[in-house]
Amino acid sequence: MNRFGIKFHFTTFGESHGKAIGCVVDGVPAGLEINIDFIQNELDRRRPGQNEYATARKESDSVEILSGTFEGKSTGTPIAMIIFNTNQKSKDYSAVAELFRPGHADFTYWEKYGIRDYRGGGRSSARETAARVAAGAVAKLMLNELNISIESGIAQIDGISAKSHNFSNVRSSEIYALDEDVEQMQKDAILKAKENHDSVGGMALVRINNLPVGLGEGLYYKLDALLAEAMMGINAVKAIEIGDGIEASMHKGSANNDQMSPNGFKTNHAGGILGGMSNGQPVEIKVYFKPTPSIFITQDTVDINNNEKEMNLKGRHDPCVAIRGSVVAESMAALVIADMILLNMGSNIEGVKNYYA
Repeated sequence: MNRFGIKFHFTTFGESHGKAIGCVVDGVPAGLEINIDFIQNELDRRRPGQNEYATARKESDSVEILSGTFEGKSTGTPIAMIIFNTNQKSKDYSAVAELFRPGHADFTYWEKYGIRDYRGGGRSSARETAARVAAGAVAKLMLNELNISIESGIAQIDGISAKSHNFSNVRSSEIYALDEDVEQMQKDAILKAKENHDSVGGMALVRINNLPVGLGEGLYYKLDALLAEAMMGINAVKAIEIGDGIEASMHKGSANNDQMSPNGFKTNHAGGILGGMSNGQPVEIKVYFKPTPSIFITQDTVDINNNEKEMNLKGRHDPCVAIRGSVVAESMAALVIADMILLNMGSNIEGVKNYYA
C-alpha cells in the first residue's frame, strides 16, 4: 500500500535512485492558501547534506506543484508534487547487487517480489520520506487555519537523554536537540560512531498542541492507534509511546490517572488521548529510531543464492537517522490530525446541521 488516510489522504511514488519522488495529496478543502515557500521550508528541515551529523548526499529537495492549485489556493482536486533526484551515486551499490545488507529490507523485498532495486534500497529507502514531508506540509497549512501546531525535537541519542524539553532550542540546533545542556554530548556520540564507521539510534518527541476534544473514531480508528501506525510506518522506527507510555505500566492507577478539576486535567500522563480520542491536552508521542543499518564495518551476510559472503558497504549515510526522522514524524502527525479533523466534522447531527445551515 502506498496510500495513507481516509478523508485527507496521500499517495507517494518514486525510488531513491530513480528520476524523482513525489506525492499526490487528495481531500484538501478548496480555498486553502498553498504556500510553496512553507512547503519548501519543511523539506529543507529534512534535507540531507546540511552538516556533519547527516549523510553527505547533496539534494536540494526542490519541490514543484503539478496540479490542484489555482492562483495560490487549493481547488479541491488532487495536489500533485514532485521532487527530482539530482545527486544519485548508483555505482556505490553495484558491489551489493546480489548481497543482502544486514538490517535493511533487501532480504524481505527479494523474498516477496523476486526482484529488488539495490540502488540505495529503491522504494524502501528513507529518501521516500521527503514526499511525506511535502504532503505533511500541506496538512500543516490546513491545521494552521485552526491554530493547531505540531513540533518535534530530539530527546535522546545513543542513550543520552534530555533532562528538559525546550522546543525553542530545536530550530537553532544542528541535531534538533531539545536540551542544550546535553546537546554537545549527543553530538559527540554521533561523531564518535561516525569516526568508527558505525551508527547510533535515538528518540524524537512529537507534541501536538491545541487540539479540539474528540478527534478519533471510536474503537477501530482511534487517534493513538493511527498515530502509532503512522510512526511505525517511518523507516527505522521500532517503537513508539503515547504520553507516559511504558512508564505507565509501572505505576499504580492512583498515580497514573489524570485527575480533573473545573479548570481541566491536573496532569497529562495519558498524553492527550483517552478512549482513543483527544481530550484537549497536548498529545505527546515518543518515536524510537534504530541505529542506521548502513555502516562501514565488515559484516556477515548471504547473497541471493544463499552463499556466505562478507559485506563491505560504500555510500553516504546518516550516522543517526533519528535527527532527520524527527521531521518526518512531525509531518506524519500532521497528516493524521488533518484526516481526523475532516472525519470529525460529521460526528454528530448538530455539526452536520451547522454546516448546511
